[in-house]
Amino acid sequence: MSERTSHTADKLAERGAPSYVWRAGQERRLAMIRRWGATENAAILVDGAGLGAYAAHLLEDSPHVFAFDIEHDRAVSAHEHVPNVHVAASEHKPYPANTFDLILSHEVIEHVQDDRAAIAEMARVLRPGGRAIIFCPNRWYPFETHGHYWRGKYHFGNTPLINYLPDALRNRLAPHVRAYRKRDLMRLIDGLPLRVVYHTRIFGAYDNIIARAPSLGRVLRAVLQAAERTPLRLFGLSHLFVVEKVGS
Repeated sequence: MSERTSHTADKLAERGAPSYVWRAGQERRLAMIRRWGATENAAILVDGAGLGAYAAHLLEDSPHVFAFDIEHDRAVSAHEHVPNVHVAASEHKPYPANTFDLILSHEVIEHVQDDRAAIAEMARVLRPGGRAIIFCPNRWYPFETHGHYWRGKYHFGNTPLINYLPDALRNRLAPHVRAYRKRDLMRLIDGLPLRVVYHTRIFGAYDNIIARAPSLGRVLRAVLQAAERTPLRLFGLSHLFVVEKVGS
């Protein structure tokens, strides 16, 4: 592996890879965002813009969409679709307090240096009554989707059962990314002016599998998304965690 390729792999491990194609999975999550956040004409912040896909779709609902990303190249790409894009870290959001009606954090907090600080900043910049919609990895999903490290080398792809290991072992194999239990999310908001509006776990849309094996992929999607209405949602791919700012 060349030095450049190794650096790129490390960046993917550290930051995650944004969605390059808008497909059924993204459309489904956008519907959830619209359900749990009042997007119409709202002041919206996309925390971790990626390439700007979600921000661009939220512009259909409101002209007041802002976004930022820690990676300069991604912010530049997002700016092609969204006017108000900045380069910043989630722990230091460059916006005044009490600014936004809605914050979207889509598979971001697992990558930041300090997830508690990132959530505290969400609370700061939300207006009272404003909501943050947070998607993040579920510790009980059978696969670690961000790859793993073994003997100092990063291996991309889905790795089974890593997240079922004790924390000390799990974090040696996947030090670059977090996976959350519900109690971990509750600890993140403890002491902050945030209340939980809704929490569940969701499975993916499995668009990549459908592209390779359409019939099998569609059956897998239907079965797993139906499982979201049962206790089996415990093993879902991601948390959907919706919190609201309280107080004045």
